[in-house]
Amino acid sequence: MKRTTRTAVLTVGALIAALGLPATTAQADTAAPRVDLRVLVVSDGGPATGAVMAELDAAGTPYTEVDLGQAGRPVIDSGFLADTIDGRPRAKYQAVVLPNDNPFAAGSAEMAAIADYERAYDIPQVDAYTYARPEAGLQYPVYGGYSGSLDGVNASVTAAGKAGPFGYLEGSVPFEDNSPTVGESYGYLSTPAAGADFTTYVDAPIPGTGRRGALVGEYRHDGRRELVVTFVYNQHQQQYRLLARGIVDWMTGGVRLGASRNYFAVHVDDVLAVDDRWDTELNCTPGDVDCQPGQGTPDPIRMTPADVDHAVAWQQEHDFTLDLAFNAAGSVDHRQDNGGQDPLTDRLVAKRNHFRWINHTYSHAFLGCRQDTGVVPWRCATRADGSVDWVSRTDISNEISLNRYFGQVSGFPMENGELVTGEHSGLKVLPQQPADNPNLGPALAENGITWLASDNSRDPSQRQVGPATTVSRYPMNIFFNAGRAAEQVDEYNWIYTSRAQGGSGICEDNPATTTCLPAPLDPATGFTGHIVPLETRIALGHLLANDPKPHFIHQSNLAEDRIAYPVLTSVLDGYDALFTDSAPVVNLRMKDIGVELQRRAAWRSAVRAGQVTAHRIGSTVTVKAPAGVDVTASMPGGTTLNGAAFGTAYAGTVSGWKSSSGTPLTLTLPSSSPAPSAGADTGTDTGRSPSAPAPDTHVPAGVTEPVPFSGLG
Repeated sequence: MKRTTRTAVLTVGALIAALGLPATTAQADTAAPRVDLRVLVVSDGGPATGAVMAELDAAGTPYTEVDLGQAGRPVIDSGFLADTIDGRPRAKYQAVVLPNDNPFAAGSAEMAAIADYERAYDIPQVDAYTYARPEAGLQYPVYGGYSGSLDGVNASVTAAGKAGPFGYLEGSVPFEDNSPTVGESYGYLSTPAAGADFTTYVDAPIPGTGRRGALVGEYRHDGRRELVVTFVYNQHQQQYRLLARGIVDWMTGGVRLGASRNYFAVHVDDVLAVDDRWDTELNCTPGDVDCQPGQGTPDPIRMTPADVDHAVAWQQEHDFTLDLAFNAAGSVDHRQDNGGQDPLTDRLVAKRNHFRWINHTYSHAFLGCRQDTGVVPWRCATRADGSVDWVSRTDISNEISLNRYFGQVSGFPMENGELVTGEHSGLKVLPQQPADNPNLGPALAENGITWLASDNSRDPSQRQVGPATTVSRYPMNIFFNAGRAAEQVDEYNWIYTSRAQGGSGICEDNPATTTCLPAPLDPATGFTGHIVPLETRIALGHLLANDPKPHFIHQSNLAEDRIAYPVLTSVLDGYDALFTDSAPVVNLRMKDIGVELQRRAAWRSAVRAGQVTAHRIGSTVTVKAPAGVDVTASMPGGTTLNGAAFGTAYAGTVSGWKSSSGTPLTLTLPSSSPAPSAGADTGTDTGRSPSAPAPDTHVPAGVTEPVPFSGLG
């Protein structure tokens, strides 16, 4: 955002007149009102208000929801919206989000109270999804506009949008079109009504004309400000994710609790080791547990020194660092089998400082129960008394410590407290092992492990395992047992096609969690034409959702055809095309991701428990949180905390964490923040207005994503 807005300071006399407050509350005309840093969301159960709340939840920004469909909901009146604290007028909400420009019945006292409140305190209003009509500052679409599908439309941020709330975007806002048979986006394109003070922030071409119509804009009228959005969306769609930050910054004036950044980290597992290869004839992986014992001949995949050089060059080109999770036994075994030679390890050691390194255990052993692989799928072996035969604490500890020693001797820049176990083993895995190995926690404590990787597809919530806190990782659907694109496509077809099409039928057996392919992918084009775009969309969706969780692939994907790079490059290049340098990808190592997730959990718990309060009076923001809870906030550049600069810059604001001792934190906003400007972008079409239809209730459909096949971790 290139500029921030400030809540206008009205005289107390004007506040009293607007809200009907008793005269005994009067202060000196120079006294500023108190505005609480909390958003009011009036929801209708639709996807648009749900998406706004999801953004506030992810950022940790407090809000109050009033559900219009809920019996016994509170009545929105002047007392609900404002009161006095210590004789000073208080606005209880810094912004109002409505489902549309007026979701209430004609002549509603609640809408009148909201309008009076917004005028009195200069409180902005977001119309989450509204029909284009004069009441929202726009002409009806029938007058040279458009109503209908927006699938595949390439919208643009206008000059006013770049100078205003969407300055972190390069300009393009592409609308998803993931399926030719599913309608995903619906909306209205129109020009400002004659004489309306309407500034268009995001627009798109009106079909069949040479004009552009507004999709997002600011409408100023009657002493109020509204952000008008004329397309429907859900919280996962890319077009919304691109604009969500700007919508929230606009309504809060860039002064709010909570923060949002775009994160991406990629862990490469099994480095130094080998990965077994998918057999396209047997439809299983010889040497792994999905093949019957003795079935097929293992054909391992392992990186080469040239692959290391390629990884270094790719990182430098994309200003990105990979995290290499290594298994030292892979190098030790290779040297034993090759007269002491291992060019791969030699090259990785020489290039070690180009990467971040993570302990992945010495031999990639399974650290849960002892596996009985005499059956497919495997099961936990049992002792004579029927109890589960668990891998011992000593065996787990040796796997951790031996690998750590190898990394230290090799000079790998690693954090001793980080650990990724082979296949995320030791942790519960359904259905075979419904509980963690009881020996895991003590072994972690013995080795000082504080951050333990888990598989987000089966263990998504951060939790404690002994002294360690889990960090969930997203498995990318680039398979561990594929070094070539043809192998990836063959296995993909096996997993995601029906039995009638020659597939495994997994998709048929799990209709709620995965989607069958309509037909097998073409071996020649399926990888670049289907898998790469889909995996790019999924990963980019995580990146745009203020989600710091890392993704993981395997060393096999950096070898041979190097099939990981088309996806990773597509993600990063796609991101760079959408965002300015003010919003760089945040690439954290595992422990820092763990800390971020841990802080967020504590903050959200405190906010939901009502233990956090924050308000603004003039240029002073006061925040109170429980002792030991780190406070997160986003503020205009130049904000100070106890005289020192607050936060770090990102996407037009500064944000950061600050520990609370339980006493109030006081932030001082910069003395001169530019006020919002709204240029008149009025249309010229005139004519009699037809009756205004209700906003289309079309709910954007999502295309179900195939469940990632995580394989070996």
